[in-house]
Amino acid sequence: MTAPRAVLAGGSGFLGPHLRRDLEGRGYRVVGIGRRGPDASWADPAAVRRLVDGADLVLNLAGRSVGCRYTDRNREEILRSRVETTRLLHEAVAGAAEPPRVWLNASTATIYRHATDRPQTEDDGELGSGFSVDVAREWERTLFAGELPRTRRVALRMAIVLGDGPALTMLRRAARFGSGGPQLDGPWFPHRRYRGTGSAPTPAAVHDTRTRGQQRFSWIHVDDLVAAVAFLDEHEEVEGAVNLAAPGTSTNAAFMAALRRSVGVPFGLPAPRWLLEPGMFVLRQESELVLKSRWAVPARLTAAGFTFRWPELDAAIADLLPR
Repeated sequence: MTAPRAVLAGGSGFLGPHLRRDLEGRGYRVVGIGRRGPDASWADPAAVRRLVDGADLVLNLAGRSVGCRYTDRNREEILRSRVETTRLLHEAVAGAAEPPRVWLNASTATIYRHATDRPQTEDDGELGSGFSVDVAREWERTLFAGELPRTRRVALRMAIVLGDGPALTMLRRAARFGSGGPQLDGPWFPHRRYRGTGSAPTPAAVHDTRTRGQQRFSWIHVDDLVAAVAFLDEHEEVEGAVNLAAPGTSTNAAFMAALRRSVGVPFGLPAPRWLLEPGMFVLRQESELVLKSRWAVPARLTAAGFTFRWPELDAAIADLLPR
């Protein structure tokens, strides 16, 4: 028998190799779409349609990294790279003679508001405002547009993925050199980088800045993310938005403390915003990445019976960053 085909779009980043290995291990023949292929390029919609038609599964991870300054040029590319690739896949699925059984499309848990009062589930979570939220809204709006009766669609609202990626590497390096304290919010000069975008722009979020390192930190171990994607592939009853986040949500301060323990450094200088912002400017990053309180919980995954191998932060850090 011919192996079922899985289309992996945007698989050249940190997560792509992990997911490709899992798909191949589960018997799929994996083909890829990217800027330069390997099997089809985004610049060739006809080739994209040929790969999607007859595929069993489509998994889309495409999108420019948000690890940058939100200049006008980068803002445009962050939005365009997500929405245009998702639109191309939507057109391919809609026009397929044999559409895929399931389409899993990346999204982000950043879609929820800055939450310090209660967790955000898929059913009762409140969407936020501003640039990052509007990107997520537009991304999911494109995914769920129109009727695709033969294809189940799932938006993967990913928390920060802990693994061999750039975020954990950068923060662990800070902890090793004594800068592994909590990131402390506070007043800062006004700017327009976080203003809304897309077809229905919202105002930049305004929130209480006195979090003192207690802003929530939603995360997921890369092994659990891979297992969750396999679970969602196999469980036909789950569709719509799904939070990919460990149940043991941490705080920024607790996360940085766990990193310090992993490198054997007993102290870490805190980073108040007046010190954090110049540092982020030098690193060409945005402080929103560490100051926003993300409190997403995996209500739909757990209700469907998914079991996390790494539900708590300390064990996950110890696995990923052994001393």
